[in-house]
Amino acid sequence: MYELKTKETDNSVVEFIELVDSPKKREDAYKLLDIFTLTTGFKAKMWGPSIIGFGAYHYKYESGHEGDAPLVGFSPRKAKISLYFATGDTKREELLKNFGKHTSGKACVYINKVADIDIEVLKALINQSVIFLKETYPD
Repeated sequence: MYELKTKETDNSVVEFIELVDSPKKREDAYKLLDIFTLTTGFKAKMWGPSIIGFGAYHYKYESGHEGDAPLVGFSPRKAKISLYFATGDTKREELLKNFGKHTSGKACVYINKVADIDIEVLKALINQSVIFLKETYPD
């Protein structure tokens, strides 16, 4: 049976942020912590060793694979800051057009620093992701 690596833990979010090497990235992590907390209304939790997640949902694919994941989250990684939003949501791509300087992969949106992005669009991306996942995976 496949064992999910990214699980919610009891590790301290603040302790994790304090271990971020770059002072600027640490400062951005605290800004994102505030924005995600205020926008979602959820308390930040560590998911795995390096993802700060907000809320949770349970997914189950047609293949039978299932698990739990945060509704949204971020990780202040060494190279870039990873932002985690719902995939498969067509509104995400529309919002990203006005987001600011970023790159995106299948599951992540990557930024260099918070100053490069539009905070109001970030809030819209967070809200849209939460709505999309709650509709797609109702409790």
